[in-house]
Amino acid sequence: MFLGRKNEIDKLMKFITNPNTKAAMIYGRRRVGKSGLITHCLGKTNTKYLYYECNQTSEQNNINNILGLLSDLYNIPPLQINDIGSLLKYIYSSVKEELIFVLDEYPYLREVVTGLDSIFQTILDQNRDSKVKLILCGSYVEIMKNILEEENPLYGRFDFIMELKPMDYYESSLFYPNFSLEDKVRMYSVLGGIPYYNLLVDDQKTVKENIISLVASNGARLETEISGYLKTQLSKINNANEAIEILANGYYKYSDIYEQANIKKGPTLIDALDKLISMGLVSKVSPINDENNKKKTGYVIVDPLSCFYYKYIYKNKSRLIVMNNDMFYDLFIKEDFENQYVPKYFEIISKEYLIRKNKEGLITPPFDKIGKYYYDDPKNHRNGEFDVVTHDEMGYMFYEVKFRNKPLSNAMIEEEIKQIKECGIDCERYGFISKSGFVEKNESITQITLEDLYR
Repeated sequence: MFLGRKNEIDKLMKFITNPNTKAAMIYGRRRVGKSGLITHCLGKTNTKYLYYECNQTSEQNNINNILGLLSDLYNIPPLQINDIGSLLKYIYSSVKEELIFVLDEYPYLREVVTGLDSIFQTILDQNRDSKVKLILCGSYVEIMKNILEEENPLYGRFDFIMELKPMDYYESSLFYPNFSLEDKVRMYSVLGGIPYYNLLVDDQKTVKENIISLVASNGARLETEISGYLKTQLSKINNANEAIEILANGYYKYSDIYEQANIKKGPTLIDALDKLISMGLVSKVSPINDENNKKKTGYVIVDPLSCFYYKYIYKNKSRLIVMNNDMFYDLFIKEDFENQYVPKYFEIISKEYLIRKNKEGLITPPFDKIGKYYYDDPKNHRNGEFDVVTHDEMGYMFYEVKFRNKPLSNAMIEEEIKQIKECGIDCERYGFISKSGFVEKNESITQITLEDLYR
Protein backbone atom coordinates (compact mmCIF):
# COMPACT_ATOMS: atom_id res chain seq x y z
CA MET A 1 0.00 0.00 0.00
CA PHE A 2 1.27 3.46 -0.91
CA LEU A 3 0.60 5.87 1.97
CA GLY A 4 0.09 9.63 1.87
CA ARG A 5 1.39 12.07 -0.77
CA LYS A 6 -2.08 12.83 -2.17
CA ASN A 7 -1.15 16.33 -3.35
CA GLU A 8 2.12 15.15 -4.86
CA ILE A 9 0.39 12.27 -6.65
CA ASP A 10 -2.22 14.62 -8.11
CA LYS A 11 0.45 17.02 -9.40
CA LEU A 12 2.63 14.32 -10.94
CA MET A 13 -0.37 12.60 -12.55
CA LYS A 14 -1.35 15.88 -14.20
CA PHE A 15 2.09 16.04 -15.77
CA ILE A 16 1.97 12.41 -16.87
CA THR A 17 -1.50 12.64 -18.42
CA ASN A 18 -1.08 16.05 -20.09
CA PRO A 19 -0.11 15.46 -23.76
CA ASN A 20 1.53 18.89 -23.97
CA THR A 21 4.10 18.38 -21.19
CA LYS A 22 7.48 16.93 -22.17
CA ALA A 23 9.98 17.16 -19.32
CA ALA A 24 9.92 17.11 -15.52
CA MET A 25 12.44 17.30 -12.71
CA ILE A 26 11.83 15.72 -9.31
CA TYR A 27 14.44 16.07 -6.60
CA GLY A 28 14.80 15.79 -2.85
CA ARG A 29 17.03 14.35 -0.17
CA ARG A 30 17.83 10.66 -0.02
CA ARG A 31 15.08 8.35 1.33
CA VAL A 32 12.37 11.00 0.96
CA GLY A 33 10.38 8.77 -1.40
CA LYS A 34 11.03 10.13 -4.89
CA SER A 35 11.39 6.75 -6.57
CA GLY A 36 8.36 5.37 -4.74
CA LEU A 37 6.22 8.33 -5.79
CA ILE A 38 7.27 8.07 -9.44
CA THR A 39 6.79 4.29 -9.70
CA HIS A 40 3.43 4.55 -7.92
CA CYS A 41 2.22 7.11 -10.45
CA LEU A 42 3.62 5.13 -13.37
CA GLY A 43 1.64 2.14 -12.13
CA LYS A 44 -1.57 4.19 -12.35
CA THR A 45 -1.16 4.76 -16.10
CA ASN A 46 -1.45 2.55 -19.17
CA THR A 47 1.48 4.32 -20.78
CA LYS A 48 4.69 2.39 -21.38
CA TYR A 49 7.62 3.56 -19.32
CA LEU A 50 11.34 2.99 -19.16
CA TYR A 51 12.62 3.51 -15.63
CA TYR A 52 16.37 3.49 -15.12
CA GLU A 53 18.35 4.27 -11.99
CA CYS A 54 21.75 5.58 -13.06
CA ASN A 55 24.78 3.83 -11.61
CA GLN A 56 28.10 5.22 -10.41
CA THR A 57 29.92 3.54 -13.26
CA SER A 58 31.08 4.29 -16.80
CA GLU A 59 28.99 5.94 -19.49
CA GLN A 60 29.07 2.78 -21.57
CA ASN A 61 27.90 0.60 -18.71
CA ASN A 62 24.91 2.88 -18.11
CA ILE A 63 24.16 2.90 -21.87
CA ASN A 64 24.24 -0.90 -22.01
CA ASN A 65 21.85 -1.13 -19.06
CA ILE A 66 19.37 1.25 -20.71
CA LEU A 67 19.65 -0.65 -23.99
CA GLY A 68 18.82 -3.84 -22.11
CA LEU A 69 15.65 -2.26 -20.74
CA LEU A 70 14.71 -1.02 -24.23
CA SER A 71 15.23 -4.51 -25.61
CA ASP A 72 12.93 -6.00 -22.97
CA LEU A 73 10.30 -3.27 -23.32
CA TYR A 74 9.96 -3.47 -27.12
CA ASN A 75 11.08 -7.07 -27.65
CA ILE A 76 13.91 -6.07 -30.00
CA PRO A 77 17.49 -7.35 -30.29
CA PRO A 78 20.06 -5.47 -28.17
CA LEU A 79 21.47 -2.46 -29.99
CA GLN A 80 25.07 -1.34 -30.22
CA ILE A 81 25.35 2.32 -29.22
CA ASN A 82 28.48 3.90 -27.78
CA ASP A 83 27.49 7.36 -26.52
CA ILE A 84 24.56 8.80 -24.60
CA GLY A 85 23.74 11.40 -27.26
CA SER A 86 23.20 8.71 -29.90
CA LEU A 87 21.12 6.68 -27.45
CA LEU A 88 18.83 9.62 -26.74
CA LYS A 89 18.49 10.41 -30.45
CA TYR A 90 17.51 6.80 -31.08
CA ILE A 91 14.87 6.81 -28.30
CA TYR A 92 13.33 10.11 -29.35
CA SER A 93 13.34 9.31 -33.09
CA SER A 94 12.28 5.66 -33.05
CA VAL A 95 9.56 5.65 -30.37
CA LYS A 96 6.23 6.25 -32.13
CA GLU A 97 3.94 5.68 -29.16
CA GLU A 98 3.81 7.40 -25.78
CA LEU A 99 6.74 6.56 -23.54
CA ILE A 100 7.71 7.91 -20.13
CA PHE A 101 11.50 7.85 -19.81
CA VAL A 102 12.71 8.17 -16.21
CA LEU A 103 16.35 8.70 -15.31
CA ASP A 104 16.68 8.32 -11.55
CA GLU A 105 19.83 9.56 -9.77
CA TYR A 106 20.65 11.67 -12.82
CA PRO A 107 23.76 13.25 -11.17
CA TYR A 108 25.55 9.86 -11.35
CA LEU A 109 25.26 9.82 -15.15
CA ARG A 110 25.97 13.55 -15.38
CA GLU A 111 29.25 12.98 -13.54
CA VAL A 112 30.65 10.65 -16.22
CA VAL A 113 29.20 12.28 -19.36
CA THR A 114 30.74 15.65 -20.20
CA GLY A 115 28.13 18.22 -21.22
CA LEU A 116 25.15 15.94 -20.47
CA ASP A 117 22.88 18.89 -19.66
CA SER A 118 23.65 20.39 -23.08
CA ILE A 119 22.97 17.06 -24.76
CA PHE A 120 19.53 16.88 -23.13
CA GLN A 121 18.84 20.51 -24.00
CA THR A 122 19.45 19.80 -27.69
CA ILE A 123 17.33 16.65 -27.59
CA LEU A 124 14.40 18.40 -25.91
CA ASP A 125 14.57 21.43 -28.20
CA GLN A 126 14.65 19.31 -31.34
CA ASN A 127 11.90 16.90 -30.30
CA ARG A 128 9.04 18.99 -28.91
CA ASP A 129 6.61 16.90 -30.98
CA SER A 130 7.99 13.60 -29.68
CA LYS A 131 5.76 11.23 -27.74
CA VAL A 132 8.52 10.71 -25.16
CA LYS A 133 8.12 12.31 -21.74
CA LEU A 134 11.31 12.77 -19.74
CA ILE A 135 11.57 12.70 -15.94
CA LEU A 136 14.93 13.51 -14.38
CA CYS A 137 15.25 12.61 -10.71
CA GLY A 138 18.04 13.05 -8.18
CA SER A 139 19.02 13.06 -4.51
CA TYR A 140 21.92 15.49 -4.77
CA VAL A 141 19.76 18.53 -4.07
CA GLU A 142 22.47 21.11 -4.66
CA ILE A 143 23.31 19.68 -8.10
CA MET A 144 19.65 19.42 -9.11
CA LYS A 145 18.99 23.01 -8.05
CA ASN A 146 22.01 24.16 -10.07
CA ILE A 147 20.49 22.55 -13.17
CA LEU A 148 17.50 24.88 -12.70
CA GLU A 149 19.68 28.00 -12.66
CA GLU A 150 19.52 30.45 -15.56
CA GLU A 151 23.10 29.77 -16.70
CA ASN A 152 22.43 26.02 -17.12
CA PRO A 153 21.55 24.72 -20.62
CA LEU A 154 18.42 23.04 -19.26
CA TYR A 155 17.03 26.25 -17.79
CA GLY A 156 13.39 26.71 -18.79
CA ARG A 157 13.08 23.23 -20.33
CA PHE A 158 11.04 21.62 -17.56
CA ASP A 159 7.25 21.76 -17.69
CA PHE A 160 7.02 20.42 -14.13
CA ILE A 161 9.41 20.76 -11.19
CA MET A 162 8.93 19.21 -7.77
CA GLU A 163 11.17 19.33 -4.72
CA LEU A 164 9.84 16.43 -2.67
CA LYS A 165 9.88 17.26 1.03
CA PRO A 166 9.47 14.93 4.02
CA MET A 167 5.89 14.11 5.00
CA ASP A 168 4.29 16.01 7.84
CA TYR A 169 3.34 14.44 11.19
CA TYR A 170 -0.14 13.43 9.99
CA GLU A 171 0.89 11.52 6.88
CA SER A 172 3.77 9.93 8.80
CA SER A 173 1.32 8.59 11.38
CA LEU A 174 -0.35 6.52 8.64
CA PHE A 175 2.67 4.19 8.80
CA TYR A 176 1.96 3.23 12.43
CA PRO A 177 -1.84 3.29 12.85
CA ASN A 178 -1.89 1.06 15.94
CA PHE A 179 0.04 3.50 18.13
CA SER A 180 -1.77 5.73 20.59
CA LEU A 181 -1.89 9.40 19.61
CA GLU A 182 0.81 10.21 22.19
CA ASP A 183 3.06 7.50 20.78
CA LYS A 184 2.50 8.83 17.26
CA VAL A 185 3.92 12.14 18.51
CA ARG A 186 6.87 10.32 20.09
CA MET A 187 7.61 8.27 16.98
CA TYR A 188 7.47 11.27 14.68
CA SER A 189 9.88 13.13 16.97
CA VAL A 190 12.44 10.39 16.27
CA LEU A 191 11.94 9.47 12.61
CA GLY A 192 10.15 12.48 11.15
CA GLY A 193 8.56 12.30 7.73
CA ILE A 194 10.97 10.11 5.77
CA PRO A 195 8.91 7.22 4.32
CA TYR A 196 11.82 4.75 4.30
CA TYR A 197 12.34 5.20 8.04
CA ASN A 198 8.65 4.94 8.84
CA LEU A 199 8.26 1.74 6.85
CA LEU A 200 10.61 0.12 9.36
CA VAL A 201 8.37 0.92 12.36
CA ASP A 202 6.63 -2.03 14.02
CA ASP A 203 3.57 -0.59 15.73
CA GLN A 204 2.97 -3.87 17.55
CA LYS A 205 6.02 -2.98 19.64
CA THR A 206 6.46 -0.03 22.00
CA VAL A 207 8.07 3.24 20.95
CA LYS A 208 11.05 2.37 23.17
CA GLU A 209 11.46 -1.01 21.47
CA ASN A 210 11.35 0.66 18.05
CA ILE A 211 13.89 3.28 19.07
CA ILE A 212 16.26 0.60 20.35
CA SER A 213 15.92 -1.65 17.30
CA LEU A 214 16.15 1.18 14.75
CA VAL A 215 18.57 3.69 16.30
CA ALA A 216 19.71 3.06 19.87
CA SER A 217 21.56 -0.25 19.73
CA ASN A 218 24.83 -1.51 18.35
CA GLY A 219 24.15 -2.48 14.73
CA ALA A 220 20.69 -0.84 14.69
CA ARG A 221 19.01 -0.60 11.30
CA LEU A 222 19.41 3.20 11.06
CA GLU A 223 22.56 3.50 13.18
CA THR A 224 24.73 4.69 10.27
CA GLU A 225 21.96 6.31 8.21
CA ILE A 226 22.80 9.93 8.97
CA SER A 227 26.58 9.53 8.89
CA GLY A 228 26.25 7.64 5.59
CA TYR A 229 24.13 10.44 4.15
CA LEU A 230 26.70 13.03 5.22
CA LYS A 231 29.55 11.04 3.66
CA THR A 232 27.81 10.85 0.28
CA GLN A 233 27.22 14.61 0.18
CA LEU A 234 30.18 16.21 1.95
CA SER A 235 33.95 16.18 1.60
CA LYS A 236 34.56 17.51 5.14
CA ILE A 237 32.29 15.40 7.31
CA ASN A 238 34.09 16.30 10.56
CA ASN A 239 32.95 19.93 10.35
CA ALA A 240 29.37 18.85 9.68
CA ASN A 241 29.44 16.38 12.57
CA GLU A 242 30.56 19.07 14.96
CA ALA A 243 28.09 21.68 13.74
CA ILE A 244 25.07 19.41 13.86
CA GLU A 245 25.98 18.04 17.30
CA ILE A 246 26.11 21.60 18.67
CA LEU A 247 22.67 22.32 17.19
CA ALA A 248 21.28 19.09 18.65
CA ASN A 249 22.35 20.26 22.09
CA GLY A 250 20.13 23.31 21.82
CA TYR A 251 22.43 26.06 20.55
CA TYR A 252 20.66 28.35 18.10
CA LYS A 253 22.44 31.62 17.35
CA TYR A 254 25.54 31.63 15.15
CA SER A 255 27.62 33.34 17.85
CA ASP A 256 26.78 30.58 20.34
CA ILE A 257 27.48 27.85 17.79
CA TYR A 258 30.81 29.47 16.93
CA GLU A 259 31.76 29.71 20.61
CA GLN A 260 31.06 26.00 21.14
CA ALA A 261 32.77 24.83 17.97
CA ASN A 262 36.36 23.75 17.53
CA ILE A 263 36.04 24.98 13.94
CA LYS A 264 37.60 28.37 14.55
CA LYS A 265 37.49 29.68 11.01
CA GLY A 266 34.21 31.53 10.49
CA PRO A 267 33.86 30.72 6.78
CA THR A 268 34.50 27.03 7.49
CA LEU A 269 31.67 26.86 10.01
CA ILE A 270 29.34 28.83 7.75
CA ASP A 271 30.17 26.47 4.88
CA ALA A 272 29.34 23.44 7.05
CA LEU A 273 26.00 24.98 8.07
CA ASP A 274 25.18 25.93 4.47
CA LYS A 275 25.88 22.36 3.34
CA LEU A 276 23.61 20.96 6.05
CA ILE A 277 20.89 23.38 4.91
CA SER A 278 21.24 22.26 1.27
CA MET A 279 20.91 18.64 2.42
CA GLY A 280 17.60 19.34 4.15
CA LEU A 281 18.93 18.61 7.65
CA VAL A 282 19.17 22.18 8.98
CA SER A 283 17.22 25.39 8.42
CA LYS A 284 18.07 29.04 8.97
CA VAL A 285 15.28 30.68 10.98
CA SER A 286 14.36 34.30 11.71
CA PRO A 287 11.59 35.58 14.01
CA ILE A 288 8.50 36.45 11.99
CA ASN A 289 8.30 39.90 13.60
CA ASP A 290 11.93 40.83 12.80
CA GLU A 291 12.95 38.81 9.76
CA ASN A 292 15.87 41.00 8.67
CA ASN A 293 17.63 41.14 12.02
CA LYS A 294 20.72 38.96 11.60
CA LYS A 295 21.43 39.00 15.33
CA LYS A 296 18.13 37.23 15.98
CA THR A 297 18.56 34.73 13.15
CA GLY A 298 19.53 31.20 14.11
CA TYR A 299 19.93 27.62 12.95
CA VAL A 300 17.78 24.61 13.82
CA ILE A 301 17.85 20.94 12.89
CA VAL A 302 14.73 20.13 10.86
CA ASP A 303 15.39 16.41 10.43
CA PRO A 304 14.23 14.57 13.59
CA LEU A 305 16.44 11.50 13.11
CA SER A 306 19.52 13.72 12.82
CA CYS A 307 18.52 15.60 15.96
CA PHE A 308 17.83 12.42 17.93
CA TYR A 309 21.01 10.71 16.74
CA TYR A 310 23.33 13.61 17.53
CA LYS A 311 21.64 14.39 20.85
CA TYR A 312 21.60 10.89 22.29
CA ILE A 313 23.70 8.46 20.23
CA TYR A 314 26.67 10.20 18.59
CA LYS A 315 28.52 11.20 21.77
CA ASN A 316 27.60 7.96 23.54
CA LYS A 317 28.60 5.42 20.88
CA SER A 318 31.34 3.93 23.07
CA ARG A 319 28.84 3.37 25.88
CA LEU A 320 26.32 1.90 23.45
CA ILE A 321 28.78 -0.80 22.43
CA VAL A 322 29.41 -2.08 25.96
CA MET A 323 26.03 -1.55 27.65
CA ASN A 324 22.74 -3.41 27.71
CA ASN A 325 20.32 -1.72 25.29
CA ASP A 326 17.55 -1.17 27.86
CA MET A 327 20.01 0.20 30.40
CA PHE A 328 21.51 2.56 27.83
CA TYR A 329 18.04 3.85 26.91
CA ASP A 330 17.03 4.35 30.54
CA LEU A 331 20.26 6.13 31.47
CA PHE A 332 20.91 8.34 28.44
CA ILE A 333 17.58 8.82 26.63
CA LYS A 334 14.44 8.16 28.65
CA GLU A 335 14.07 11.16 30.98
CA ASP A 336 15.28 13.92 28.66
CA PHE A 337 13.39 12.38 25.72
CA GLU A 338 10.07 12.43 27.56
CA ASN A 339 10.42 15.72 29.43
CA GLN A 340 12.35 17.92 26.98
CA TYR A 341 12.76 16.40 23.52
CA VAL A 342 9.21 15.22 22.74
CA PRO A 343 7.52 18.39 24.12
CA LYS A 344 9.75 20.44 21.81
CA TYR A 345 8.73 18.33 18.82
CA PHE A 346 5.09 18.64 19.87
CA GLU A 347 5.52 22.35 19.12
CA ILE A 348 6.79 21.46 15.63
CA ILE A 349 3.84 19.11 15.13
CA SER A 350 1.50 21.90 16.25
CA LYS A 351 2.96 24.21 13.60
CA GLU A 352 2.47 21.53 10.96
CA TYR A 353 -1.14 21.07 12.11
CA LEU A 354 -1.83 24.80 11.78
CA ILE A 355 -0.21 24.90 8.32
CA ARG A 356 -2.27 21.86 7.24
CA LYS A 357 -5.53 23.48 8.39
CA ASN A 358 -4.55 26.83 6.90
CA LYS A 359 -3.98 25.22 3.48
CA GLU A 360 -7.36 23.50 3.78
CA GLY A 361 -9.02 26.89 4.31
CA LEU A 362 -10.11 26.03 7.84
CA ILE A 363 -8.42 28.94 9.61
CA THR A 364 -10.12 32.35 9.39
CA PRO A 365 -8.60 34.70 8.59
CA PRO A 366 -5.85 32.65 6.93
CA PHE A 367 -2.36 33.40 8.20
CA ASP A 368 0.53 34.39 5.96
CA LYS A 369 3.37 33.63 8.41
CA ILE A 370 4.07 31.13 11.17
CA GLY A 371 7.13 30.81 13.35
CA LYS A 372 8.98 32.29 16.31
CA TYR A 373 8.15 35.71 17.74
CA TYR A 374 11.02 37.59 19.39
CA TYR A 375 10.37 40.07 22.19
CA ASP A 376 12.36 42.57 24.25
CA ASP A 377 11.20 43.44 27.74
CA PRO A 378 13.48 46.29 28.91
CA LYS A 379 11.32 46.95 31.97
CA ASN A 380 12.12 43.53 33.42
CA HIS A 381 15.56 43.33 31.74
CA ARG A 382 14.78 40.24 29.68
CA ASN A 383 14.12 39.04 26.18
CA GLY A 384 13.01 35.80 24.62
CA GLU A 385 10.92 34.03 22.02
CA PHE A 386 7.49 32.54 21.64
CA ASP A 387 7.77 29.46 19.46
CA VAL A 388 4.34 29.17 17.78
CA VAL A 389 2.93 32.44 16.51
CA THR A 390 0.94 33.19 13.35
CA HIS A 391 0.38 36.46 11.52
CA ASP A 392 -2.69 37.41 9.52
CA GLU A 393 -4.58 40.55 8.46
CA MET A 394 -5.64 41.14 12.07
CA GLY A 395 -2.13 40.88 13.52
CA TYR A 396 -0.38 38.19 15.55
CA MET A 397 -1.95 35.19 17.24
CA PHE A 398 -0.01 33.43 19.99
CA TYR A 399 -0.27 29.70 20.65
CA GLU A 400 0.86 27.98 23.84
CA VAL A 401 1.68 24.31 23.29
CA LYS A 402 1.60 21.92 26.25
CA PHE A 403 2.69 18.28 26.19
CA ARG A 404 1.81 17.56 29.80
CA ASN A 405 -0.28 14.92 31.55
CA LYS A 406 -2.70 17.37 33.19
CA PRO A 407 -5.62 19.05 31.34
CA LEU A 408 -5.41 22.84 31.16
CA SER A 409 -7.84 24.73 33.38
CA ASN A 410 -9.06 28.27 32.77
CA ALA A 411 -6.91 29.42 35.69
CA MET A 412 -3.80 27.95 34.07
CA ILE A 413 -4.75 29.53 30.76
CA GLU A 414 -5.23 32.94 32.33
CA GLU A 415 -1.84 32.66 34.02
CA GLU A 416 -0.18 31.87 30.68
CA ILE A 417 -1.91 34.84 29.01
CA LYS A 418 -0.85 37.08 31.89
CA GLN A 419 2.78 36.09 31.38
CA ILE A 420 2.55 36.96 27.67
CA LYS A 421 1.01 40.36 28.44
CA GLU A 422 3.72 41.06 31.03
CA CYS A 423 6.26 40.90 28.21
CA GLY A 424 4.69 44.08 26.82
CA ILE A 425 3.08 42.35 23.85
CA ASP A 426 -0.30 43.68 22.76
CA CYS A 427 -2.28 40.65 21.61
CA GLU A 428 -5.94 39.83 22.10
CA ARG A 429 -5.99 36.45 20.34
CA TYR A 430 -4.61 33.33 21.91
CA GLY A 431 -4.66 29.64 21.15
CA PHE A 432 -3.77 26.67 23.33
CA ILE A 433 -2.79 23.23 22.07
CA SER A 434 -2.91 20.66 24.86
CA LYS A 435 -1.97 16.99 24.78
CA SER A 436 -4.29 16.24 27.69
CA GLY A 437 -7.12 18.54 26.67
CA PHE A 438 -8.91 21.15 28.77
CA VAL A 439 -10.86 21.14 32.01
CA GLU A 440 -13.58 23.36 30.60
CA LYS A 441 -14.59 25.10 27.38
CA ASN A 442 -13.31 28.65 26.98
CA GLU A 443 -15.02 30.59 24.20
CA SER A 444 -12.53 33.48 24.36
CA ILE A 445 -9.59 31.42 23.08
CA THR A 446 -8.89 28.73 20.51
CA GLN A 447 -8.59 25.31 22.16
CA ILE A 448 -6.99 22.45 20.25
CA THR A 449 -6.60 18.92 21.61
CA LEU A 450 -4.36 16.03 20.61
CA GLU A 451 -7.41 14.36 19.06
CA ASP A 452 -7.94 17.42 16.87
CA LEU A 453 -4.41 17.07 15.47
CA TYR A 454 -5.10 13.55 14.18
CA ARG A 455 -8.69 13.93 12.91
